[in-house]
Amino acid sequence: MGSPLLLTDGYKFSMAEAGWPLRPETFYYSHRKGGLQVLPFDVETELKKVLPELRAGDWEFLAKHDYDMGSAVKAALVSKQVTVNALPKHAVFSDREPVFSVTGLSTLVSWLEPVLLMWSYRIQVASVAVFRPGELAAAVKTVTCEAQKQLVLETLDAVGVKAPPITVDSEGYVARVRARVTELAEILGTPLRLFEVGLRAASCPEQHLLALEGGKQAGLSRTSSVYGAQQLGLVPVGTMGHEHIQRYGSDEAAFRAMVERRWQRSSFLLDTFDTITSGIPTAYRIIAERKGQSDSIRYDSGDKEVQYRFAAAEAKKLGIRPVQILEDGFDAEQTRRFEVLRQEVGWKPEEQVYGYGGYIVAQTSGSPLTRDRVSAVYKLTQTGHQATMKFGNESGSGKQSVPGRPVLFRRSAGASGPFGLVGQEGEGVPVGYELLTGAPALPAPKVIEVEDRRLGLSPATQALVDQLSSWKS
Repeated sequence: MGSPLLLTDGYKFSMAEAGWPLRPETFYYSHRKGGLQVLPFDVETELKKVLPELRAGDWEFLAKHDYDMGSAVKAALVSKQVTVNALPKHAVFSDREPVFSVTGLSTLVSWLEPVLLMWSYRIQVASVAVFRPGELAAAVKTVTCEAQKQLVLETLDAVGVKAPPITVDSEGYVARVRARVTELAEILGTPLRLFEVGLRAASCPEQHLLALEGGKQAGLSRTSSVYGAQQLGLVPVGTMGHEHIQRYGSDEAAFRAMVERRWQRSSFLLDTFDTITSGIPTAYRIIAERKGQSDSIRYDSGDKEVQYRFAAAEAKKLGIRPVQILEDGFDAEQTRRFEVLRQEVGWKPEEQVYGYGGYIVAQTSGSPLTRDRVSAVYKLTQTGHQATMKFGNESGSGKQSVPGRPVLFRRSAGASGPFGLVGQEGEGVPVGYELLTGAPALPAPKVIEVEDRRLGLSPATQALVDQLSSWKS
């Protein structure tokens, strides 16, 4: 029982070394979109099944690939002590509502992210079966591997729905991934200018390994998945995610922590607060101090073309040439567009690389039930005793996360107000609402019809948001 300790993204290890490995932290899971969804399992039971298990050679493999871990990180990863606060099995939730939170030592609860995001597939299977049964047969008709088929069968059994015929097409899946990576490599002139970041976009680890096999056949050599790299002889990559910057509370402190606690080159993530006013200027100050280190900048949310042009102009003024890393939903069309931009602003081919996740792993699977369809996220909400949140650059996109230790209050029958309220652990239940988080399991999923699914914030949550927003500005 348990998951391989390397079954996570490479940047989890670099962030652990540059952060506080033994600090208590809380992360929460949510879907940004997708409408009403059903939770078909008991979260705490399932989470304990996927906690990391150390295997012979793991630490040595990490050290060989620039992820040499200290004693605090190692202790955290084998601790297995987590506290789960979740909606009950068979509960129905909607967009941006907190489904569950996990509290524990920073390194461990961070490590869980890609494995837990795979759960979005099982949740979507259950939700289609309950709310749109006429779509079920087409949604699960073809799967990528036997492990994915078993997930479908177990999920449908959990919600009391008979499974339709299911075909396993592993060879076809590998071929489709190979063709997609081949196309991208042709656009870029070489597969060395792309890497894979789709572990969290897969339904299960077995599917992801098949995707990596297809990519490797087309020349793929780098992946964010440390386990996939170990199994298939690839190179694991990744430096920094939003959680690292949230821990430090500013781009400046976070970026400097990364370069001052790890000797390797760094990739600076730009958009946690604001890409143009904070991310790029801060990254460039540090890159200018470290000329010759081959540091890079990574774009995420917002208008990347505007950000890219600004970054190119500022780099020219400072006489620096950081590597440009482009991810977040990139496909062939966007790649062609940014290759034109690259030539326009004067970056060399080797100075611009691309990461692909769902475009390689999920969109080739034959299933419409992808992570992107519901935009499943697992975000840091509290570090130590300090609440934190991600802001991002897309106004009204829902990419802003919630802070603190969130719970969900559900509107009572006949009451008025938002369908759900994001509250805080220990906060009193508002009038007209019930505490859904931590409630007993329901006997079966209940089909509900609700037109107004507005999400509100409790007074305690709103106070945290206001406080953090004022610090940001």
